[in-house]
Amino acid sequence: MSGKEETFKMIIKENEARISGICRYYSSNDDDQKDMYQEVLINIWKSLDNFRGDAQWSTWVYRVSVNTALGFAKNEIRRQKIFIRQDYEKLIDILDYDDYSTKEKEKMLQALEAKINMLSIVDKIIITLVLESVNYKEIASVIGITEPNVRVKIHRIKSELKEMLKTLNL
Repeated sequence: MSGKEETFKMIIKENEARISGICRYYSSNDDDQKDMYQEVLINIWKSLDNFRGDAQWSTWVYRVSVNTALGFAKNEIRRQKIFIRQDYEKLIDILDYDDYSTKEKEKMLQALEAKINMLSIVDKIIITLVLESVNYKEIASVIGITEPNVRVKIHRIKSELKEMLKTLNL
């Protein structure tokens, strides 16, 4: 086995959950998620020789995964929907909202998904990376903006989502 193959296997083994998470956020269809996952693997393999070591492997994998997810449906990038159903509790924790009934939480989830899907492409990427518990420095590297800018954007996104939740009258 070549060094490239060993490196590839190590990267995939260590980042499988990250890749799956990104694929899950950008498609609700299991088959599309699997196709996107395979496409990410192909892109990681193709890009492996170009890795310069400027970032951690995990940051680089996020960058490849997000770019693949966005490119997966090139003609529909603006309408690309984010699906947070499985990570709803993480989102509620991020927004500091809890102690609601199941019915109220379902209403909140629907409203949050709708609001998140109205965000800009960059803001959608940022919120999905926050849901994946990616640190600000890595998000900055993936997105290509400064860490302070990431902090500001996350604060604004959270504020916007919290404000929308207040209008639900739960």
